[in-house]
This record gives sequence, structure tokens and C-alpha cells, in this order.
Amino acid sequence: MNYKVIGKYIGHILLIESILMVPPLGISLAEGHGRAVTGFLVAICASFAAAMVLHVLCRNTKKTFYAREGMVCVGLCWIMLSFFGCLPFYVSGEIPHFVDALFETVSGFTTTGASILPEVEPLSNGILFWRSFTHWVGGMGVLVFLLAMAPGKERGSGFTMHLLRAESPGPDVGKLVPHIKETAKILYLLYIVLTILNVIFLLIGGMPLFDAFCTAFGTAGTGGFGVRNDSIAGYSPYLQNVCTVFMLLFGVNFSCYYLLLLKNFKSVFKDEELRLYFGIVAGSVLLVAWNVRGMYATVEETLRHAAFQVASIITTTGFATTDFDLWPSFSKAILLCLMVVGACAGSTGGGLKCGRLLLVFKSLRRNVHQVLQPHKIQVVRNNGRPVDEQVLANVNAYLAAYVLIGILSFVLISADGLGVTTNLSAMLACFNNIGPGLEAVGPVCNYSVYGTFSKLVLIVDMLAGRLEIFPILALCTRSGWKRR
Repeated sequence: MNYKVIGKYIGHILLIESILMVPPLGISLAEGHGRAVTGFLVAICASFAAAMVLHVLCRNTKKTFYAREGMVCVGLCWIMLSFFGCLPFYVSGEIPHFVDALFETVSGFTTTGASILPEVEPLSNGILFWRSFTHWVGGMGVLVFLLAMAPGKERGSGFTMHLLRAESPGPDVGKLVPHIKETAKILYLLYIVLTILNVIFLLIGGMPLFDAFCTAFGTAGTGGFGVRNDSIAGYSPYLQNVCTVFMLLFGVNFSCYYLLLLKNFKSVFKDEELRLYFGIVAGSVLLVAWNVRGMYATVEETLRHAAFQVASIITTTGFATTDFDLWPSFSKAILLCLMVVGACAGSTGGGLKCGRLLLVFKSLRRNVHQVLQPHKIQVVRNNGRPVDEQVLANVNAYLAAYVLIGILSFVLISADGLGVTTNLSAMLACFNNIGPGLEAVGPVCNYSVYGTFSKLVLIVDMLAGRLEIFPILALCTRSGWKRR
């Protein structure tokens, strides 16, 4: 294990984080919120100091960097990012308990959107901005940003692909172009352009500038933190529809947008994961709308709420326009299933991912055929290309870890004595980075009902879900820390 190179990149991440805190500090200074200013100054100084210490201690290091270092580095970077990122909340006193502040920050960076706050409107604008900005930073991944900004001399040094694989969502991670650095730049450029377009459409609908940026941050990162207590319910139907469209767009694999830029429309339209994603969305919207048709005055309102909540849940955004906990059991069952399914691989959404679900179905079909025809060679194909057996093995390992961690988490948080539906939906909502669940953690409730231990369990779930489990597991194994 190359500890120095890990420390070096943790230092880089903390330096980036200290810079990212400057805009919310500026907002707090402009509005004269002294406690928020103090919180941001302490956080900026602490993260900058830690970055400098790590730079000094790890400046002379070999470039050796393997998959194990990549997993451990990503896991530690996200933990340190969350620890220093929670200081503005805690030091300012706007979230007075440290575990609550850490929960809120991890929920932000992992784009979960689960909150312990009963009300968000009393928070200062600087804190609200930072709270939503963590979604945008975590959506594409801060380490992807580091890869995009890495100097040319780092290219080919061995760390780039391992970091991208450890942080990027999906069963398999590839390159859009030959160099990982250029791939990271393309991903972030697409991310920024879509975010700007989102802001523009929100402003056209009359949303205030501050609200538009914070809402776009939550939509782009598929996070769900809002600046109003009622999430998106208080905005106009036009603004709700804009959020629906952009939530679905950010749930699409970003490589599809790159193919569109190359005018390779045929590959995009034939993409099996994309068709499955939009097929699930369309089917779910129709079923939910049919089920809740008597709860709203018009067909337009029924379809609008159904489409919004389906888009919000499958993309793991977590915004709400209505209290879907009041919907019939059939609709809530669909939403629970969508929590597990998630968006496309290579998007900013969480969950199992449609790509992984597609491979599970195809692998299951192959196994059934092999039982019926044991002497026939069966190959799993995706988009017409054979899928590597190692990818299928990784999918099976991921599913096994997903189920085991989910069961363990559900049992542990049940010690608080809340209902089964509350605990199950809370585990699914945090593990799949969704945010709101059902009953006591529904869209009009929050996670303050849980004790400190359960919040820590859910924090681990959020990190494991965002990082696709294995980087967090690597931190918990002895082999992950052994020297070579």
C-alpha cells in the first residue's frame, strides 16, 4: 500500500474543498451572517491547513498506484471531504450537533438528500447554498474533477483509471476518448452545460436566481436538498415540469450525450440500458397516474405529480411536489421498487442502475438456458457486444454485498423502535441515495427521529451506495491496508 500517494491526493481534495467554500462564504459576508462567516472561515482554514500538512508529509512519493490504492483513496477522500465539509454547519451553530451536521453533509456529497432538519428556511443563505452545492460537487464526483484538472505529467502514472473506476457508478467503466484526463474533462463539460441550461429554464419560469442555482445543483447532482420546506411543491407547474425533464436527463448515461455530440444517433437510440430506463419511467408514470387518478382535480395535475415523483425516485433525486406517503399502497410499492432500480450507469443517479439490472436479467436467462441446454455455449451480450465474464462476476459480487449490507443496516436501525416500513424505506432511501422514504421519514418528515447510532449506520449506507460499496468495504478489510 502506497500511503504517501494516498495522502497526497487526499490533500489535493481538501485543497479543492477549501476553494469550493469561498462562494458560500462570499454570500454569508454579503448578507452579514456573522456565525455563518465564522463557520466557513474555520472550515476553510482547517481544510487548507490539513491539505498543506499532507502536501509536506507526502511530497516525495513514488507514483505507484494500483486498484487497491484507488479503492482506499476514494473511500478516505469522501470521508475526509464530508468531515471538513460539515464544519460550516456545526461551527455556525445552524446544526448544533456534530453527528447531525455530518449526516447532512454526507447526505449532500453523496447526493442522497436525506435531512435531519425539520425546517430549512430558517438557515442562512450561505449555509443553504453550501448545502445544495455539495450535491453538485458530489454528483459527478470530486475525484473526477481532480482527474480533469490533473497536470499533463500525471497522465499514464497509473492512478487515473483506478480512481475513475472506484468513484464512477455502474458495472463497468470505460473511456470516452483514449486518455482518462480528457474523458474527465468531457464529463465535467457536459455536466456544467446541462446545469447551466437547467438554471436558464428555471429563470425563464420566474424562479428567483438563488433558488434557481440551488435547485439546479440538486437536480444536476440528483440530490434533492431544497431551499423551501415544501421542496418543489410551492413552485409553478412549469417549474415542476422543468425539474422533471432535467432529473430524467441527469439520470441518463453521460456517454450518450457524447455520442449525440458526435452525431452517432443510431448507437444512442439502440442503447439497451437507455431504452430500459425510459421504458420503466413511462410504465411507472402510467401505473401511478392510474392509481392516484381520484386524488387530484385534473388529468394534467395527476400526470404532473406522477411523472415528477417517478422521475425523482428513479433518478434518486428526492425532490417532492406532493406527499406521496398518502398515495395508495400500489403506487408506494412502485416507488419502493424504483428506489432499488435507480438511474443509468454513468449518470449522477444512484441505485442498482438500469445497466446492472439488465445484466442480471440477461445472466439469469443464460443460466436458465444452460440448465436446459448444458452443452450449448451461451454468451451474454449488451448492445450487440459480448460482456466480459469478469464484469458479470463483479455484478454478482455487488448484488451479494448489496443484499447483505441492506439486511444488516435494516436490522441495526430497527433498534430505535420505529415501524418496519419506516426502517425499510429509510435504509433503501439512504443506501440508494434517494432521500425521502415513507411514514416517519416521508417527504414531509425527516431523519431526526433516529438516534445517533442509527444515523451513523445510515451515513455508512449513503457512502457505500454512492461509491458502489467496494471502496467502503476496502477500508474495512485488513488486506486493503497491507503493504506490498
